[in-house]
Amino acid sequence: MNRTDYLHTPWNEPFIAQRADPFITREGEQWYFTASVPAYDRIVLRRADSLEGLRAAEETTVWQAHETGVMSRHIWAPELHRIDGKWYLYFAAGERKNKWKIRPWALRCEGEDPLAGPWTECGNLKRADGDEFSFMDFSLDMTTFAHNGKRYCVWAEKVGTGKKISNLYIAEMADALTLKTPQMLLTSPSYAWERHGFWVNEGPAFLAEGNRVYLTYSASDTGPAYCMGLLWAEADADLMDISVWHKANRPVFQTQADRGLFGPGHNSFVRDLEGQAYMAYHARPYDEIIGDPLYDPNRHTYVMKLRFANGMPVLDVKNQMFQHEIQA
Repeated sequence: MNRTDYLHTPWNEPFIAQRADPFITREGEQWYFTASVPAYDRIVLRRADSLEGLRAAEETTVWQAHETGVMSRHIWAPELHRIDGKWYLYFAAGERKNKWKIRPWALRCEGEDPLAGPWTECGNLKRADGDEFSFMDFSLDMTTFAHNGKRYCVWAEKVGTGKKISNLYIAEMADALTLKTPQMLLTSPSYAWERHGFWVNEGPAFLAEGNRVYLTYSASDTGPAYCMGLLWAEADADLMDISVWHKANRPVFQTQADRGLFGPGHNSFVRDLEGQAYMAYHARPYDEIIGDPLYDPNRHTYVMKLRFANGMPVLDVKNQMFQHEIQA
């Protein structure tokens, strides 16, 4: 479905169309892009010599969903990471007989070129000894980052009964596929803006800047109420100590109807060779969705240049990357 009956503005001109949950990373002078595709049936990669070059870069399918069994439905939110000289793709997937049995899975490529592969299926992420909770229920949006000599895993997982609540958890990792510590609850949807439709915290993304580290996340259902929250801690703090984390009491990025951007969220961060940070995220160019928002294909990727003020990231669409010059 390609809708044309919406307000066109410079700000809602997609960086890459119909790609949700965007993840951009850079390895040396090479830039890589992956995201959820509307059919939720495969993992794609793009590569370019520049961030701008990703717009028109050829897209390669590096892995296809299984026909049956595990990893056969709802292939969501892939992330590409280079860890200890190997490439890893982390993603969420369900099963044909139970498409909502979503869990995090991993692929590994030991070759230098992730577009050429080959990719090996590594199974589910493994819990630490004594951890009886992690990845036991609806779990998705797993990300990983290294900080101060340690590697961490952050993901969303539902708890409770009925509609359930999606919280964010953090754990230290022993290696790229195994948790070293039991999970720690990082944030639960405690504000009204995190509870529209569903009580949701998901889509974590890590960023370090100066003497602080930041985790953005997405909240509420996937319609126009979808928005981004922010956690932060001091860079030298013990990130497995819940008391060091602070949480903003209002969204840091949300629908901007006048610019034609609705439900922004599920972002990632990347830096260029000079250290400038950029944020990729998805949003829709309209708010009236026909049917289930999850299956509306027009969540597009957008990219903005990031700036900081008073020790905080400023998420401002005036810094959006355009294909042509505008007066902001």
